[in-house]
Amino acid sequence: MVIVITGPTCVGKTKMSIELAKKLNGEIINADSTQVYIGLSIATAKVTEEEMEGVKHHLIDIKNIDEEYSVYDYQKDCRSVIDDIIARGKTPIMVGGTGLYIKAALYNYDFIEYKKNNYDSLSIDELYNKVISLDKNNKVHKNNRKRLESALNYMENTNKPFSEKEKSDKLIYDTLFIGLTTDRNNLYDRINKRVDDMINLGLIDEAYKLYKTNIRSKAVMTPIGYKELFLYFDKKNTLEECIEKIKQNSRRYAKRQYTWFNHQLNIKWFNVDFDNFDNTVNSVIKYIDNKK
Repeated sequence: MVIVITGPTCVGKTKMSIELAKKLNGEIINADSTQVYIGLSIATAKVTEEEMEGVKHHLIDIKNIDEEYSVYDYQKDCRSVIDDIIARGKTPIMVGGTGLYIKAALYNYDFIEYKKNNYDSLSIDELYNKVISLDKNNKVHKNNRKRLESALNYMENTNKPFSEKEKSDKLIYDTLFIGLTTDRNNLYDRINKRVDDMINLGLIDEAYKLYKTNIRSKAVMTPIGYKELFLYFDKKNTLEECIEKIKQNSRRYAKRQYTWFNHQLNIKWFNVDFDNFDNTVNSVIKYIDNKK
């Protein structure tokens, strides 16, 4: 059985995965698209050696920031790791908030080689309307530009509705999806505090090192925390403005994560007891035991 620990940023996914791995003879597989890259640590909240507590982790720090790494690459790598962990009699535990990575690895998600069209000239409203005109059953959120571009690209190359493609997806592993959550005000407070903690841990220095490389790859520009600070280094915004933007973008990202998870995965949600995290761990363990 594959166990997936997911949910929005800042709800304790890393901590939960470590506790489950220790109790279930598990190994952890990263399911965060930004943590595969070397050198992106503080902004991505990458698990530290100390936090790992000796638990084996996979698919972290496997690529340089100037290298391409696609969802298709992750699908191949993750499935290989899952199969190896299962073959050794252990429990694969995927943890992260990149929903598309999770779905690509666990479902019969086929990647078709076709021409990648460019839709930069279209506004997000135009893009959304074009997708709707080709697929009235489209479920992609109108503010998710990346996903809308993928949907439109798929339909223009295959002449098939994107919604039918998603309906055809089936799990290829026995899987439990576990989501961690908390109320919105608490989540937003935790996000704001985490950003302050990241600043204290050296996020500005980490971002400046990236800034000086002049590398502006997808790896560098995707995570929240670097591109916002680049505006400070360019003297376009004050440091306070950039930090506030990081917090704002993080809160918005958490909201988008909820929307995606609720539409795409069959998740059992658990409200996190931050005062006594063991209570949440025990609830999750009980749920897993009942599903075996």
